[in-house]
Amino acid sequence: MTHPVKSYAAFSATTSLAPYAFERRALCDDDVLIDILYCGVCHSDLHTARNDWGFTHTYPIVVGHEIIGRVTQVGKNAHKFKVGDLVGVGCMVDSCRECSPCLHGLEQYCEHGNTGTYGGIDRFDGTPTQGGYSTGIVVSEDFVLKVSEELDTKAVAPLLCAGITTYSPLRHWNVKAGSKVAVVGLGGLGHMAVKLAHAMGAEVTLFTRSVGKSDDTYRLGASRVVLSTDEGQMFEVANTFDLIIDTVPYTHDLKPYVLTLALDGTLVLVGLVGELEQTINTVPMIMGRRSISASVIGGIRETQEMLDFCAEHNIVPDVEMIDMQDINTAYEECKRVM
Repeated sequence: MTHPVKSYAAFSATTSLAPYAFERRALCDDDVLIDILYCGVCHSDLHTARNDWGFTHTYPIVVGHEIIGRVTQVGKNAHKFKVGDLVGVGCMVDSCRECSPCLHGLEQYCEHGNTGTYGGIDRFDGTPTQGGYSTGIVVSEDFVLKVSEELDTKAVAPLLCAGITTYSPLRHWNVKAGSKVAVVGLGGLGHMAVKLAHAMGAEVTLFTRSVGKSDDTYRLGASRVVLSTDEGQMFEVANTFDLIIDTVPYTHDLKPYVLTLALDGTLVLVGLVGELEQTINTVPMIMGRRSISASVIGGIRETQEMLDFCAEHNIVPDVEMIDMQDINTAYEECKRVM
């Protein structure tokens, strides 16, 4: 039996999101049906709805990949969750499950392409996947995450994108007590990077172009703010950082930040999707064995680890609540601050 849901969808790249009723597929044996309570609003949602990246081929599309809800039904062979459990669904709902990355818990790097929560093709019935701006969703239990009842439920959703996008490189590059970490930008990704790195025991610095962000930064856990447009301040932190998490979503000059990396330090891009253009010079890289890398979300195992870490340290994003009916106003605000 299929499951009727209500949603808000983009019907074209140029029109506002509007109500859309459709059917979720019947549960497979390993599926769970989730009643969606909250869904985060991500810049990726806006870019996908507006086809800014050229990846959106089918309309209408229901976006939203930061989903929190409760299980209302389970398939006959689904044993990881029971009805009533508080759960989450992030940026992907399936993968091939057989390639080397998948077998190592790195489904986000599936060699055959993971199945996006929206804009993908369902591996079971071949239909387009539709996201969390809806009242319910059907997902394989292997791509569903347990959410602690101890966290502020309405604030958890962005952990499933901004949280794991910044947690994964912090873990991969072995950030620990005493590590020196810098974060470029203090948006959705940046403020999570500061909170998580601080909770891991790192000494955290924020690079910013806005002089008015110091108070927020210290509240989040940073111990220093560096104005990236000030050559003197940048010189003071040369050869300092073990890891830089760069959350800026547009092309920008990386050369000043590379010079602030310590020997063997790494700058990780998590915000930019697209060309770097003329932003890299290899001289400061080879003179300090410095690296520029990139990272995207995390696998299911690591995402669950992140949620458990956040529950242990009582970490949730700073959020603003909106009604679904106000999504188009929220998109206008997102465009304003991009």
